[in-house]
Amino acid sequence: MLPFLAHEAANLAAFRAFSALRNRKFARRGQKPGKSTLTLRYAARDKRVMHEITLKPPFVPTDRRIRNICVYCGSSPGSDPLYLEAARELGEELAAVKVCLVYGGGGTGLMGALARAVLDHGGFVTGIIPEFLTEREAMLDAAQDLLVVPDMHTRKQLMFEKADAFVALPGGIGTLEELVEQLTWVQLGRHTKPVVLANIGGFWRPLLALLAHMRERRFIDPAFEVRYLVAERVEEILPMLEAAAQRTAAVGREKESVDPRL
Repeated sequence: MLPFLAHEAANLAAFRAFSALRNRKFARRGQKPGKSTLTLRYAARDKRVMHEITLKPPFVPTDRRIRNICVYCGSSPGSDPLYLEAARELGEELAAVKVCLVYGGGGTGLMGALARAVLDHGGFVTGIIPEFLTEREAMLDAAQDLLVVPDMHTRKQLMFEKADAFVALPGGIGTLEELVEQLTWVQLGRHTKPVVLANIGGFWRPLLALLAHMRERRFIDPAFEVRYLVAERVEEILPMLEAAAQRTAAVGREKESVDPRL
């Protein structure tokens, strides 16, 4: 089987399995040349009933372990221009090396700046957004792969499944919650996907101090360390993630799925 057909078949199988678990169904629609289209049907509270999922062939070289990066970041721009600048720079770098962006689907703040930078430089964007946030976060219709889902839990699960690694840019409570969830899953050994805190302008310094405080007070045991990487500059992020993934693969510790009991 050709690589891109195998990749698409895997995507189809994953979506069908996920759908079956939630008692939903996929219905096939008419296909356009060069891509296949599925429609996710579920009961909605308003007129939005059918949401389109576009599955495309692989967008990145096969020798790279990190092909899709999930980025958590704020739907606001923040107080320091450095934050928007970093989001745009990261988006440009993702496009340059043909790594796909997986993000929350919004068009405002750092989220919008990041996704538009990827698109403006010829990259590929997967946006996953809950239905109730489509207007509040100004859903970015320009994303090539845009999925509207019924709730936050589905959003986070799909973002995890589609990503090979995670990056946390500056953001608010939502960004923090998504980041801490991944750190918890890594700590508990549920997966080994690398996580980077992009410490732009020292944004994550208070969180790093809190984690150090937890270690000092022995609420983080050395046997169950919280494993993460810290990048002070955007250009450090992608090399860090790729090196971490290569190290994990070299020692045979890869684990890409979350324990179903979580």
